[in-house]
Amino acid sequence: MKKTKRSILTLAVVLAGFLMLSCDALLDVDPQQSIDESDALSTPGNVQAALVGAYSIHRAASQYGGRYQMLPDLLADDGDIAWTGTFFQPREVFDKIISTDNSYTQSVWVGSYNTINRANNVLSALDVLDEQDRVRVEAEARFLRAAAHFELVRVFGRAYNDGNPSENPGVPIVLTPTRGIDESSQLPRASVEDVYQAVISDFTFAKNNLPEVNGVFANTFVASAMLSRVHLMRGEYAQAATEATRVIDSGRFSLMNTFAEAFNNEGNVSETVYGLIVTPQDGSNELNLFYASSNFNGRGDIDILDQHMARYEADDERADFFYTGGGALRTAKWQTFTNIPTIRLAELYLTRAEANLRAGTTTGDSPANDLNLIRERAGLAALDAADVTVDAVLQERRLELAFEGHLLHDLKRTGRSVGDLPFDANQLIFPIPQREMEVNPNLVQNPGYGS
Repeated sequence: MKKTKRSILTLAVVLAGFLMLSCDALLDVDPQQSIDESDALSTPGNVQAALVGAYSIHRAASQYGGRYQMLPDLLADDGDIAWTGTFFQPREVFDKIISTDNSYTQSVWVGSYNTINRANNVLSALDVLDEQDRVRVEAEARFLRAAAHFELVRVFGRAYNDGNPSENPGVPIVLTPTRGIDESSQLPRASVEDVYQAVISDFTFAKNNLPEVNGVFANTFVASAMLSRVHLMRGEYAQAATEATRVIDSGRFSLMNTFAEAFNNEGNVSETVYGLIVTPQDGSNELNLFYASSNFNGRGDIDILDQHMARYEADDERADFFYTGGGALRTAKWQTFTNIPTIRLAELYLTRAEANLRAGTTTGDSPANDLNLIRERAGLAALDAADVTVDAVLQERRLELAFEGHLLHDLKRTGRSVGDLPFDANQLIFPIPQREMEVNPNLVQNPGYGS
C-alpha cells in the first residue's frame, strides 16, 4: 500500500503539467510540452495520481495554503490587525481598495478554477477505475470541486443574505473539464443561489460516499463539517446543527486539553477535523509566512493591535497565545510551516451552539453546554443558560477562531458592518480579475470596479 501511494504521488507530479488547463489564458500550456489526454487518464494509477494532483493545488497558497483565510481576514479588519508588509497586493485588500489586476485576489480565482478543472478531469475518467475505487474517487473529486466553488462565491459574490441570491451574480459553475479555450469555456456567472446548490450537491455526495477514515485526504466527516459552514452561511440553522452534530458525535475527534495544543503540530491532532500537511516540496503555508516573525521563518507582515487584545476577558488563556516578534505583537497560531488546521472541532461546537440558539432547538446538546466547553477550556467561567445568547456565541467565535479566515464571512452572514462599511458594501467583495474579463466577454464585473 505504501509503495502504491508513493507511486501515485510521483505520478501526480508528472501529471501536474498537463492537467491544469483552465478558462484563463494565464494557464495556456505549450502543446509540444503536453501529453495526449487519452494517455494522461488512461490507467487507474494515472487517475489516482490526478486526484492527488488536485489535492496539491487545493492546498496551494492561493487556496487553503493561506489566501482563503488571510485575505478575508485582512478585508474584514477594522482595527484589530495591521498589514505592515511591503507587498502592495495584500495592502490593497487591507485598505479595501482592490485593483482589478491585484495578483493575490486573481490567484484565488485562477487557483480555485485550476482545482475545479483537475477535479473535473478526474470525474471524466471514472470508468477507468476499478469498481471498488470509483465511488470514493468521485466523492473526493466532488469534495474538492465543491470547496473551490464555495470559497469563490463567498469572496467574489454577494453574501447569501445580501439581496436576492437567485438574482445576484455568483461565479461560473464549471462541471466539465476545460481542455481548450473556446466559446464553450466562456461561461457566465451563475447566480449565488445556483452556485450554492451546486456546492451542496457535491458536498452531500461526498458526505454520503467518502469513508470515515481516509488518511490525510477528505473523509465523510470533513464533508459534513463543510456542509455545516455552507448551511450557516445560508441561514439554514437546523441543517447546520445537524451536520455539526454528525461530526461531534462521530467519536473520532476531541478537543485538545488546552487551546495552544491545537496549533503548531507536525501532524493532525484529535481536534483537527481537516488539516493540511505541508512540506517544502508540496503545498504552501502563507499563514506562517505572513503572521509569524522571522524567528519562526515568517515575514511578520501582520501585526496584532491593542484593540484585538482588549476583546479578551481577564482570565482568558487565549490572550496569552501571542508573542512579540520584530517589534510587534503576533499570534502564536502559525509558528510552524508543516500543518494547517483548516477545520477544528471547536468550530463545530460554536456552529452548533449558534444554530441551535437561532432555531430554538437543542440538536446534539444545549447551546450553553457547547459554548461553555470552549469557554472553560480557555480558562473562563461557564455562563448561565440565560446569558448564552447569539451575541455571546459570536463573540466566542471571534476569539476562538481569530486569524483562521472566519471573520469576514461571520460579519456578512450576520449583517454586521466592518467599521463604517455596511456588510453589503461593494468594497467587501473581490473584483473579477481584469484578465478574466478580457478573455471571457460573458463575465460581468462586480459593482464599484468598472465594467
